[in-house]
Amino acid sequence: MTTIASPAARVTAAAPPVASTAALDRPVAQRALAILRLAIGFIFLWAFLDKTFGLGFSTPVERAWVNGGTPSQGFLGSDAVTGPLQPFFAGIASPATDVLFMLGMLGIGLAVMLGIGLRISAVAGTVIMVLMYLAEWPFTAGTASTNPAVDYHIIYALALIVVAATAAGDTWGFGAAWRRLPFVRNQHWLF
Repeated sequence: MTTIASPAARVTAAAPPVASTAALDRPVAQRALAILRLAIGFIFLWAFLDKTFGLGFSTPVERAWVNGGTPSQGFLGSDAVTGPLQPFFAGIASPATDVLFMLGMLGIGLAVMLGIGLRISAVAGTVIMVLMYLAEWPFTAGTASTNPAVDYHIIYALALIVVAATAAGDTWGFGAAWRRLPFVRNQHWLF
């Protein structure tokens, strides 16, 4: 008697082996994600520190926030903002956007480096990165962007999403302890 395998069995038998779904359980993967988390968090924290104190890297001391500089207004009113959304971005430039931008950089940077509140940090950071991406309008030839579809703003946003989605705050961070706090346990958006 000959047995004929079902189509599903033939597909399963012929399919190549699939990588383990427990890849994130590997210590090397956890450490790599923790390093990514610390790096992306430091990018945001550094932006806050440099713009606040004018450390001389992207912000000279005379344009520092503590010396009366206007971090978001300076960017939104500059030649870096181009494209069809330029009037929108110029219209929202104000002292309020300075405060919101700087609080965003500080909050996202600290939370991501500490490994806490990664979901809300990923959402807030992604919104900021997408807005900055659109403000610089990389779709016009001759702009500073070398790739109109994926530039560093998109990579930073994706890194934030990966860090949040993989609970990267548990390794070398306070993510697990944060999630055990009663007010966080009841509010999953705070994870």
